[in-house]
Amino acid sequence: MYAIIRTGGKQYKVQAGDVVQVDKLEQALGAEFEINEVLMVGGESTAVGQPLVKGAKVTVVVTKQAKTRKEIVFKKKRRQGYRKFATHKQEFTELFVKAISFDGKTAKSDEAATVVDVKAVRAEKAQARVAARKERAANKGPAEVVKKAAKKVAKKKVAKKAVKKTVKKATKTGAKKKAAKKTSKKA
Repeated sequence: MYAIIRTGGKQYKVQAGDVVQVDKLEQALGAEFEINEVLMVGGESTAVGQPLVKGAKVTVVVTKQAKTRKEIVFKKKRRQGYRKFATHKQEFTELFVKAISFDGKTAKSDEAATVVDVKAVRAEKAQARVAARKERAANKGPAEVVKKAAKKVAKKKVAKKAVKKTVKKATKTGAKKKAAKKTSKKA
């Protein structure tokens, strides 16, 4: 059995066990509620509403409240110097279709809804990154730190010596050119 539901001004075809992304709904995470705006129910027999099917309802569970990937909005008018750049993230709600009921018949899902708290997942990942950084810093012993510092100093000294050599060469060649000019003027 399937149903066509309307939410947020859009229509979605759903079956029991489907996961659907709809525009943001003001429902708590893990909340179970019914959608009564059913436009059509199909399957063994089809019922089309005018505009809604009476007695039909779809039971859903909120599994995620999040934002979509960042979309780039770029506007330009050529030869006018007009350029606008913006980004946008659309909020959405992910729904798990638990059951579709109509005319005494009910199509239920065998699966259970898995609720994902996006904020908690992000916080866990951030904590894991911080812990990994601390562990890496703790694993570096004082000997490694000293070696690294010594390498930096050695590189700097080598670089200073190379710079001094190039400066000396440049001044010698410059002095030779000046001397050559003076001798050519005298002659």
